[in-house]
Amino acid sequence: MLKMIRKHSCLTCFSLVLFSPVHRYTGPLLEEEALKKAAENGLASPEFLELCAWLGSQIKPLCNMEESITSTDDIESFQLEISGFLKEMSCPYSSLISGDIKQRLREKEDCLKLLLFLSTELQALKILHSKQLKGSHVEKHNEIYQEVQAICDAVGLPKPSSSDIPPLLTNVELKIKDILSKVQNNHVGKSLLTKPLNSGSAIERLEKINDALRSEYECRRRMLMKRLDVTVQSFGWSDRAKVKTDDIARIYQPKRYALSPKSTITLAHLLAAREDLSKIIRTSSGSTRENTVCAINKVCSFFLSLKGYVLSFFNVLRDGGNLLVYH
Repeated sequence: MLKMIRKHSCLTCFSLVLFSPVHRYTGPLLEEEALKKAAENGLASPEFLELCAWLGSQIKPLCNMEESITSTDDIESFQLEISGFLKEMSCPYSSLISGDIKQRLREKEDCLKLLLFLSTELQALKILHSKQLKGSHVEKHNEIYQEVQAICDAVGLPKPSSSDIPPLLTNVELKIKDILSKVQNNHVGKSLLTKPLNSGSAIERLEKINDALRSEYECRRRMLMKRLDVTVQSFGWSDRAKVKTDDIARIYQPKRYALSPKSTITLAHLLAAREDLSKIIRTSSGSTRENTVCAINKVCSFFLSLKGYVLSFFNVLRDGGNLLVYH
């Protein structure tokens, strides 16, 4: 088969695509004579149509295409689909994308050009996809290594000489056990998450829940940040503040741009959380007020109490006005 393809279309990579160990083509056109006959018959060959549809099904998910090749039973529908598919892929062969659509793929050479284009595009996409996966794995490994290195620094372990992560985690575990043995049993506290995460499905469910919560909180944070912008902007409406616009911007903008609408909470925070994190502390409690009390609170408290008094006054006046006026 490979010799025939080289002879007729110079498609040297076609066999690599068909015999790829991942998503391997298992159709009837693996033999040279069968492929030659299918190319000669063109659209009249069901095997040729199925091979084109298979190549299209492999290409589509790799480049997020809208068009697809699925109609192998209806030749007219197949011609329309293959035309749209090739145009979306910017096919360089004018004989495949221009002219009367019913007259295309009538010649054996055009059929081989179609296979040449689809197979080479598929091979190129697989190469790029493979490189992206390798790059993401390396990036993920570097990210994990940096996290483990930060843990080593926190617990007092020497700087690791190897980038192999499993031995580093073993050393970290031994070091943490040694540290915990020197403190009281309730020093760290019990884990907030009581159920073990032994299965990958449980972790995936937690990640989906976390993604949903992060999306909701991101919406809330954006709203609060927008309210902050509007509030600060309203401070500049007065005549006295208009001359201080640059000063306000110089002070406000650095602090504003430091705020991010995205939450940084991950599953690692959940795994590290202790039971004391679930305790709800009132905003008016003594320990909290020690850090939030200021002189302006007394002024606000006076007006709040006055407001409450006025409301109660009008309620009494409404319910028993005669008695109140009499007294």
